[in-house]
Amino acid sequence: MYFYAARQPILDKEKQLFAYELLFRDNINNVFPDIDGDEATSKMIDASKFNMGIAEFTGKKPAFINFTLETLSKGLPEMLTPEEVVVEILETIKPGKKLLALCKSLFEKGYTLALDDYEHQNVWAHFYPFIKIIKIDWQTTSIEQIKQIKVAIASHDHIQLLAEKVETHEEYHQAQELGFELFQGFFFAKPEMIKTKSLSPSQMAMAELLYETSKPELDLGAITDVFERDVTLSYKLLRYANSAIFKRRNEISTIKQALVTLGSGELKRFLGLLFATNVNPDKPNELINAAMTRAKFCEMVSKDINAPIDTSIAFLTGLLSLIDAILDEELSSIMDKLPLAQEIKDALITKKGVLAALVILVEQIEHANWEKTNSVMEKLGLKKEPVLESYHEAIAWADEQCQLSA
Repeated sequence: MYFYAARQPILDKEKQLFAYELLFRDNINNVFPDIDGDEATSKMIDASKFNMGIAEFTGKKPAFINFTLETLSKGLPEMLTPEEVVVEILETIKPGKKLLALCKSLFEKGYTLALDDYEHQNVWAHFYPFIKIIKIDWQTTSIEQIKQIKVAIASHDHIQLLAEKVETHEEYHQAQELGFELFQGFFFAKPEMIKTKSLSPSQMAMAELLYETSKPELDLGAITDVFERDVTLSYKLLRYANSAIFKRRNEISTIKQALVTLGSGELKRFLGLLFATNVNPDKPNELINAAMTRAKFCEMVSKDINAPIDTSIAFLTGLLSLIDAILDEELSSIMDKLPLAQEIKDALITKKGVLAALVILVEQIEHANWEKTNSVMEKLGLKKEPVLESYHEAIAWADEQCQLSA
């Protein structure tokens, strides 16, 4: 029996991936499946230990996992190594002697401990020597409260502040100025500033290629023309087609030869890699990873919908669903410039229709909003387990692509 979870990245000050929080529930009463917090944590540990493997799901980064007092008492954190897990102590647990003893024991065994949704009380000072990370809800904690917390932990230099639910780039900068070192939320998935600009020739060429490869039948002549107009893209295509992973006997020396040899599936994968590494290299890698995950998820799930959706169109819709954040520009402005199929533009701008529903579905899974996830799946006639299995497979696929492009 599988247990499914979403994951949300935690970034450092340089917007580099620090860890993931595994999000298997919204709160103690909203669990997916319908189980309580103790059972949810237990199933997560069981799954990570005996089924999926925590490293496969978090790309060998630490996993923040919520623990109740009951699951801490049962020693469940110790089923994972100190390198695999950050023990996140739920905000619902009241500070007391039992919890303090458990924290001290885990600390002495090398585990990293974090206080979730921290609200300051003087009694927590007894825990500070054993706590490495304090998570503060940016949306519900005032600046004055944050300053009070900073004063309280001033003599504990080892404690890092993590701002969660950071929704905008402005909030990210403000948290930095207040001394936060770690950040969690969707600030990186929104435009940092609204502006208009021209796309570079290579970006336009890439958009043309994405459009051409989204068609049911490939037009090799049109695709060849696009590559031949951009020397950089041509070089990258030939280098990719001749790479050792394909074990070619003879060298590929022309654009057309490379396209025929690769085929539509491998060509689409190559363009996904190209998109991930070149569309905006200044963006956090995790944002590109998220776009790749969405693309693969939409492609896979589109096969299970009782509607005439081309999987390549679904892939491209998912891939471009974060393009406004990647290019720092309004979505409507970007869509005006890109030579894309109208059904893709309509789905992304109006957020209506089956293609848009696929994007909304993966967004809700990313947020671990299981109630809305269930609602969208019901509207699309999808079953829970295949959908979430596709999400996990899409994560693994995107991780692999991003590693190959590094």
